[in-house]
Amino acid sequence: MTSSVRSVASRGIPWLVIAGVLVAALSLRGPIVAPTPVLRDIERDLGLGSASVGLLTTAPVLMFALLTPIAAIVIRRSGAERALLLSLSGVLAGTLIRALPGFGWMLTGMLVIGAAITLGNVVIPVIIRRDVPGPRVGMITAAYVATLNAGSLLTSLLTAPLADVVGWSWALVFWGFITVIGLFLWGVHLRRIRASGNLSGERYSGVSSDDSNTGGIDPATVTGPLPVVTKSRSVFRNPTAWLLLATFSCQTTIYYAFSTWLPSITADELGLDRVGAGALASLFQGMGILGAFVVPILGRFAPHWVPASVICVCWLLLTIGMLALPGLTWVWLIFGAIAHSGGFVVIFTVLVAVSRSDREAAGMSAFVQGGGYAVGAVGAPVVGALHEATGGWAAGESLLIVLASLYAFALLAALISASRRGRNPVMKANQ
Repeated sequence: MTSSVRSVASRGIPWLVIAGVLVAALSLRGPIVAPTPVLRDIERDLGLGSASVGLLTTAPVLMFALLTPIAAIVIRRSGAERALLLSLSGVLAGTLIRALPGFGWMLTGMLVIGAAITLGNVVIPVIIRRDVPGPRVGMITAAYVATLNAGSLLTSLLTAPLADVVGWSWALVFWGFITVIGLFLWGVHLRRIRASGNLSGERYSGVSSDDSNTGGIDPATVTGPLPVVTKSRSVFRNPTAWLLLATFSCQTTIYYAFSTWLPSITADELGLDRVGAGALASLFQGMGILGAFVVPILGRFAPHWVPASVICVCWLLLTIGMLALPGLTWVWLIFGAIAHSGGFVVIFTVLVAVSRSDREAAGMSAFVQGGGYAVGAVGAPVVGALHEATGGWAAGESLLIVLASLYAFALLAALISASRRGRNPVMKANQ
């Protein structure tokens, strides 16, 4: 760590940086789920099938899997500040491209959005770790994760009402104003740094100065993932890494399948209009704001296997409940929100616990997330194809039950594997 970075960390809370990061976070998930409340309108207006329209949420997730190593290279060469500006600019450009007539432009826009969000996913944890004083990192990271969910909540809840007023295409464009605000805040911050002659952190190694010490790794920061391209092959021989890959693959598949189709499922099964369906689906995103804190709170008072078991049960309640008792969808979505937010914390806490260094944590993070997002990208199209083939949602929901069961098996097996290696996860709230 350079002296300039130390000086940043030693000063008070950098409120402009925090504000810029949190506003940017609103644009790092919301644009992906924004089309979901109006998918039926998109299908009808563009003459698409369910499998095809499911590609709109698959495209960004596929970018997460493919472009993380490239994002790390971009950040190394451009610096963290410019990389975040580039990320937000890409989100805005993708939002505008998505509004052009035709499915091809929509899909292209979603690919651009996914590529830009991948860059933001990687760089924001770097900025938090670098610029926020150590005792505040946990709090700001939690705020960042909560804001990601808040962005999804806003777009899920308000896209359909906006579409009733201005049409679905302009409703999707509307969310670009949040990205513009983020660009403004980060641009002001970058100008201030340039004026002071201290563009700190323009280059980073991605590895802490003490590579042998695991005590300083914050599990939340590897969900970015850590910005390291590792050539270590040890991860491929690590059974816990493979189990975590299976767990994360199941999680992303279930999450993005539900995020894509919840408004359509609730409209079909409960007879809701698109505004009501979008509002109900927003529970799945919005309650995730609180769900992220369930695991750390439980970790303070219970053995390490208890939070993991709670998350497994929540995934099973969501998937089984949606199939067996759709009338209680709002209940199952609350459990689902706890599952998808808390699941990130559990998975990456285990990952950190079995890692012996920042470099190994980064390598495992890239392995788990790269593979997990690649598998998760097929979730929405497969569920959409099953809906097209059967005319209902039961087949897709049954598939998600199987994945939730595999999730529980893989996660609990990963905990056992970690324990055998003498590295029990400690799921405590960051102070």
